Amino acid sequence: MATIFTRIIKGEIPSDIVYRDEQVTAFRDIEPQAPTHVLIVPNKEIATVNDVTPEDEQLVGHMFTVARLIAENEGVAESGYRLLVNCNRDANQEVFHLHMHLFGGRQLGPMLARR
Repeated sequence: MATIFTRIIKGEIPSDIVYRDEQVTAFRDIEPQAPTHVLIVPNKEIATVNDVTPEDEQLVGHMFTVARLIAENEGVAESGYRLLVNCNRDANQEVFHLHMHLFGGRQLGPMLARR
């Protein structure tokens, strides 16, 4: 069964796409956690980071190159931005299709609560 991200990539679900090429699609999160919150998703379905193979290395690297381009286009490259990839339930991965969050546009604070 196709993930919601696959359906967005195929154009079956409308989204605010900010970047697309033959390898990745990037779109605004529908529940943004920062003024800039974009999801960068490989067009190839890969469930989690645990499912990345050596054959996917170029694709995963491309996700970072696209993140840099989006940060520049969104005007957050100089002030700073955060990239986040969750893996599995304890990390709160909600959609099991590998994706990278790009957050920016304000001071983001610490990554994790200190205990």
